[in-house]
Amino acid sequence: FSSEWAKAYFRFREPYSDLAYALEAEKGGTRAILMAVQAHIIKYLLFVRNTEYTHLERLCRISRQEQGEALAVALADTLWAAGGGVRAVICLVTTDIHVMPSGDYKADNFTERIQLFEFSEKAAAQEFIFDHINCFKGEGSHGVILFLYSLLFSRTLER
Repeated sequence: FSSEWAKAYFRFREPYSDLAYALEAEKGGTRAILMAVQAHIIKYLLFVRNTEYTHLERLCRISRQEQGEALAVALADTLWAAGGGVRAVICLVTTDIHVMPSGDYKADNFTERIQLFEFSEKAAAQEFIFDHINCFKGEGSHGVILFLYSLLFSRTLER
């Protein structure tokens, strides 16, 4: 992955602002993934989340906590769909090395530390993501790459 991809994570605008619902997207390859997730975030905030606010207020009056909830729902929805509605696989980076470099594989001190967590219930996957939301939205977390790996493993390499 390029340095642009390595730096990419899910970053919201300021809470309680006119763009509180919006992910910040740099120019380049990660933008397409961020915008796909953004569509799920807006769908959740407008049509799923239970609140007394009007439609426009639903997007602007959200806290940092609610941003995390919306992101967790969006990621879980996307992974669940990729898994055919029967599974979701979530990739997180651990301190332990799970894959030893061999052959043509060049270690990047990231990929070999990924651990897979598989879920057969969408709600459990969503809760797990919310509990580990900083793994996707923390600076230096490689959040977009983790989500991309999660998509690939949820979909399966065969499919």
